[in-house]
Amino acid sequence: MSSALWISKTGLAAQDKAMAAVANNLANVNTVGFKNDRVVFEDLFYSIEVPPGAQADEVNTVPTGIQLGSGERVVGTQKVFTEGNVQTTGQPMDLAISGPGFFQIEGPNGETFYTENGQLQLNAEGMLVNTQGLPLTPAIQLPVGHKNFMVGTDGIVTAILPGGTEPVQLGQITLVNFANPAGLQALGGNLYQESVASGAPVEGVAGQDGLGQIKQGQLEGSNVEVVEAMVSMMAIQRAYEANAKVLDASSGMLKFLNQTV
Repeated sequence: MSSALWISKTGLAAQDKAMAAVANNLANVNTVGFKNDRVVFEDLFYSIEVPPGAQADEVNTVPTGIQLGSGERVVGTQKVFTEGNVQTTGQPMDLAISGPGFFQIEGPNGETFYTENGQLQLNAEGMLVNTQGLPLTPAIQLPVGHKNFMVGTDGIVTAILPGGTEPVQLGQITLVNFANPAGLQALGGNLYQESVASGAPVEGVAGQDGLGQIKQGQLEGSNVEVVEAMVSMMAIQRAYEANAKVLDASSGMLKFLNQTV
C-alpha cells in the first residue's frame, strides 16, 4: 500500500478540521465578546531510512540522509484574545472591557465562569445577570425604583435609591485575568472555565494591575476579521484539493502497478 495514500488522508482530515474552525469563526462574526479560533498544525513522525551524517564511505558522510514524513495533524486550537470592535449602545447595563480582563459569572452549581460579554440584564430579584440568567459575581443587586444606574471605569456601581437624591454605592464589579488566557476551556454561551493550562484566576480592580477599564453603554464585538477568514477559507480549500489530487494520483499509480505487473 502506498504511503502517499495515508499521508494525503492525514492532510484531508487536518484541513477538514481547519475549515470547521473557520466556519465557526464566521458563524460568530456578530457574537458579542467572541474570540477568534486559530488552528495549530504539526507534522507527524518521520521514517528515517538514512540518517543525516551517516557514513557514505570510509571518508565521506551523507549531508542530508533520507527522511520521509508521514503527514500532518491538528495539534491544537488557540483562542486569539485580541480586542474586538467596541460598539456604543447607550444601554446602561451594557459593559465593555477596554483592555485585558474577564467578568466573573456564577454557574448553576456555584462554580465560577468567565466571559468578555458584558451584555447584562436584571432578573426578578434585581440582580445583574448575563443573557442566560446567571448572576454576575461579586453580586450586584439593584432595588426596585432605582435611578441613574452608573458603573465607573473602576467597576464601582452607584444608583439613586427610591426617595433619595444622591448616588449610593451598591458594590464593585471586579475583573480577573489569567497567565495563559488561551488555555481557558471554552464552554459555549460566551463562557470560559479555568483549566490547568490557563492557570489560576487573578482578581483585581478594573484599571489597575494590568487589567482593562470598564466602559458603560458599550459592548465589545467579535474580533473575527471577515476578510481574513475568507482568505483562510480559500487557502484551506486549495490545500484540501491538493491533498485530494495526491490521493487520486497515488491511487492511479497503484492501479497502474496492478494492471501491468
